[in-house]
Amino acid sequence: MKNMEVILKAKSLSKRFGGLTAVDDVSFAVTHLGVTSIIGPNGAGKSTLFNLLSGTFMADSGLVELDDQNITRMSPEGRLSCGMARSFQITNLFFDLSVIDNLRIASQALEPRSNLFLPLSKSTIAINRANELLEEFGLQECHDQLAGALSHGQQRRLEIAVTLATRPKLLLLDEPTQGMSQGDTQDTAELIKHLGSKITVLLIEHDVDLVMDLSKMVIVMAQGKKLAEGIPSDVRANPLVQTAYFGEELA
Repeated sequence: MKNMEVILKAKSLSKRFGGLTAVDDVSFAVTHLGVTSIIGPNGAGKSTLFNLLSGTFMADSGLVELDDQNITRMSPEGRLSCGMARSFQITNLFFDLSVIDNLRIASQALEPRSNLFLPLSKSTIAINRANELLEEFGLQECHDQLAGALSHGQQRRLEIAVTLATRPKLLLLDEPTQGMSQGDTQDTAELIKHLGSKITVLLIEHDVDLVMDLSKMVIVMAQGKKLAEGIPSDVRANPLVQTAYFGEELA
């Protein structure tokens, strides 16, 4: 079945910065659909690993494969064209543009190259996709609001919508609930769970309870290495994981 097939593989990935090995021989696989999460203490190498997967950093050794295609040396733009999209810890929006214009611009990549220089008002494919996202993410009431005027939770929701504009098959989410209120965190968790029913989500998240609730698989990193991998209940019960977190949330 499709949802049991592997969509993303990391094979012996390593990255060094001078004398520091930030990611050390890490391998794992992500299957189609659902949420797979990467957790670990501060400094475990999670963000560096995400940067290797998304093409922000190039690996010193190892491979990244998306649907069996070697993308290890591809740029982030090349990976996007292959179906991988990524959000960042820091909100990445055009704050001086409206919500709908942020979505239209992101959706413009769906237009044929012959329409590249058309004004946004003539880009019907982009407009339709932007309106779909507006509805799916519950942002209709914010249609004409400037992105910079939205609440933090709304901005994060808009950013995820922007990331999905090109209909990727794999979404990398980096700390999507960082800085959110409890209410916004719960709303975002429900959104991520909904997204996981339609596309594959790979998540870095500091909220361990949220991860355990959302994820079908959890990968734990510590000191640049993969410490454990498995279903949430097995990871929560793993003594090595509990030691790495000094008992935080997992005991």
